Amino acid sequence: MVVTPITVTGDKDTGEIDYAKLIENFGTSAIDEKLIQRFEKLTGKRAHPWLRRGLFYSHREFDKILDLYEKKKPFYLYTGRGPSSASLHMGHLIPFMFTKYLQEVFNVPLVIQLTDDEKFFWKDKSLSEYHTLAFENAKDIIAVGFDITKTFIFTDLDYMHYLYPNVCKIQKAVTANQINGIFGFGLEAHCGKFSYPAIQAAPSFSNCFPHIFGTKVDVPCLIPCAIDQDPYFRMTRDVAPRLKYLKPALIHSKFFPALQGSSTKMSSSAGTSAIFLTDTAKQISQKINKYAFSGGKETVEEHRELGGDPDIDVSYQYLTYYLDDDDELKRIYEEYKSGRMLTGELKKILIDVIKPIVARHQKARSAVTDEVVKAFCAVRKKDFEKNHDSSSSRSDETGKGELEWGERRKEEEKEGGKVTEHRKDGSMQSRFSMV
Repeated sequence: MVVTPITVTGDKDTGEIDYAKLIENFGTSAIDEKLIQRFEKLTGKRAHPWLRRGLFYSHREFDKILDLYEKKKPFYLYTGRGPSSASLHMGHLIPFMFTKYLQEVFNVPLVIQLTDDEKFFWKDKSLSEYHTLAFENAKDIIAVGFDITKTFIFTDLDYMHYLYPNVCKIQKAVTANQINGIFGFGLEAHCGKFSYPAIQAAPSFSNCFPHIFGTKVDVPCLIPCAIDQDPYFRMTRDVAPRLKYLKPALIHSKFFPALQGSSTKMSSSAGTSAIFLTDTAKQISQKINKYAFSGGKETVEEHRELGGDPDIDVSYQYLTYYLDDDDELKRIYEEYKSGRMLTGELKKILIDVIKPIVARHQKARSAVTDEVVKAFCAVRKKDFEKNHDSSSSRSDETGKGELEWGERRKEEEKEGGKVTEHRKDGSMQSRFSMV
């Protein structure tokens, strides 16, 4: 089993990801029932299904975040996305949907990093192409429904002048041997790979966002992410005390599996392994019916007699993420395991669940204009301490988001940073800017 930010493969014998082993290897803590109950008691909200079902299953000091919430002390959320493709897939939605839930429950600021530089270091497109992909990915992220008054989205290329002081401090505090030991790049790797981890670490520190926190260095952050991103933040937590900063807290998810099975995560680079948010209803049906790994038996007779295995069946695994009804999920599990439900019936249930989710997302994304993206990415002052009515201020009311942006445009043009668009001569001009 190999789990790093770069490579995820299952056990060589079973093909499975041993999540308990990852907790042991990474030195994290399991999210247990006691922690979930404390979360519900403090927030007055029922825990998200992904917490209850163990899909977000590991953490680093999430209990301390709950301590802060109980004491009404400030903290913020930080998550991100590496823009490797123009369209997100269903697995990419997981951290953003969960982060949106946490933002609404805790009523705290959120920063979202789009790592266009990271993808340039590891992939084959040009820097400007990854920057363009970041702009397109921002539309998908905004379509999830984040509150524009509490959410700041940035790309590394455009926001680096704010990050760079902390990036320099982190880079000076971590040796090449330490980076190689954590990530295993090998000494033949170019220096961009060795320098990048400090860039992903930097937003963990509140003084990277002076328009939100001023010069404060004592505002902690909580990072929802997949477990493969933990090495970046193990490094961050190690270096933070030496810089007199606070360690970030983390809450980790399991991987959203590829259609072919749970030995790896869904990938943008393999079109048949993923359900993309741009897929048509017909494509969704075809992919699930053709590629979704089955836990059923070879024949109907054998399946009726012995039952299926929902624990390895991809259609059932997807339902654990996207079917909200706990009782219905339990019924499906029992019906399939007993053999009363066939694989084709299970796949049809999944198709009927996924198609409307993708359709709703496509409709929401179509309403996210370039101006709305610029509004989310503008470097602007926000009043995060004031309690907001999420039902009236959430960004899924995109028309209102555009109106708010129009009303603030003159003020924010003075404060906003610049981002890039390609010129014919190959140089870069602001894509996210307000001009």
